[in-house]
Amino acid sequence: MGIERETGFEPATGDGPPTSAPDGNRASSVRAAFEGMLQIRRLTNTGHAAPEGVPAQWETHRPIRAVALALEASGLAASAVDGSGVRTATGYRLVHGEPPGSVRVEWLGPPGSGAAHAEEAELGRCAAVLRELGWTALLYRGPRRRRFLEVEPPSGVRRPNGG
Repeated sequence: MGIERETGFEPATGDGPPTSAPDGNRASSVRAAFEGMLQIRRLTNTGHAAPEGVPAQWETHRPIRAVALALEASGLAASAVDGSGVRTATGYRLVHGEPPGSVRVEWLGPPGSGAAHAEEAELGRCAAVLRELGWTALLYRGPRRRRFLEVEPPSGVRRPNGG
């Protein structure tokens, strides 16, 4: 299933350049990719009463891409970095989580941005979006008391690496 290969679209993970595009092409691409993901769910989750509310196998094999698409489509902001890796925007950042097939969601921003003070509320917004789409999202407190979400498919949905 190659939504990204067909359109060249990459959802924002928070470690790339800012995603705002003044011409509206990005918003259109996000909508099209998200609708494509929902269509994949409808076609592949035929054994579920609400197929759009369960991650499809495609998503479990590309969890960062799927979670990024869900968050960006909901209108939540992604963090961003410049060419030298310096964080330039406040928002979510996605990385592979501890258990295989999971995603860690952090709320980061440039120094002095106040991201640490907003992280609990903003991660709560991220969790609500992801739970509505069938993901399990648990809030944890990590090093330096920074909060993060651990996101994974719900139990019963097959994960890569036997999970």
